[in-house]
Amino acid sequence: MSIKPIQTQLQLTFRNEALLLQALTHRSFINEQGVVDVGDNERLEFLGDAVLDFMVGDMLYQKYPEMPEGDLTRLRAALVRTDSLAGLARQVGLGEALRMGKGEDASGGRERITNLCASFEALVGALYLDQGLDAVRSFVMPRLDNLLEQILREALDRDARSGLQEWSQAELGLTPAYTTLSASGPDHQKEFVIEVRIGDQVAGQGIGRSKQVAAQAAARDALRRIESGEFQTDALRKTAL
Repeated sequence: MSIKPIQTQLQLTFRNEALLLQALTHRSFINEQGVVDVGDNERLEFLGDAVLDFMVGDMLYQKYPEMPEGDLTRLRAALVRTDSLAGLARQVGLGEALRMGKGEDASGGRERITNLCASFEALVGALYLDQGLDAVRSFVMPRLDNLLEQILREALDRDARSGLQEWSQAELGLTPAYTTLSASGPDHQKEFVIEVRIGDQVAGQGIGRSKQVAAQAAARDALRRIESGEFQTDALRKTAL
């Protein structure tokens, strides 16, 4: 596999190209191909996750010197959660560059948010090993700054489940109910799909690495649909009356 196109796309030049190749290698590729040139990206994902946690914490601490610890924690969680990092992976085209097994590919693996998130974390881990923290900071920070602006603008760091419950009980007299639709993947990389219903209507759906994260994503989806008018509440209001 030639990795020159993805390096050009990322505007990065790796000294050790095997690290980048490993960051782009999904476990399913190893399972299908057997012994290959490099291992899968799971160890790099672990390292990249730790690097991102530190870097985001440092960024927020420096940027908001008066912000309470609880608010800093909430913002950090919003920046490094699965769907946020998956979005960054999409921006740089990691899904198309991944090496994965045919079955994983055919089942939508290139767009699966856990795979995208893992690939971005693995890329960060590989870049850290190859060139150090300053190189990671140069690559990641502009993207995190843009993401932070979006989170603050759209209040994506708020507790969506509490917000949805407050709205639903005040407007409809109903409490949202959450149902796990599916749980897939290995234990260390589970992907949960959760649906939230208000009354007998599906209000939103979310995906995450834990049930809690997926439920928050479902609540955010529901709030978005409510605010855009996509979720129709007339029938539910009549039921409540």
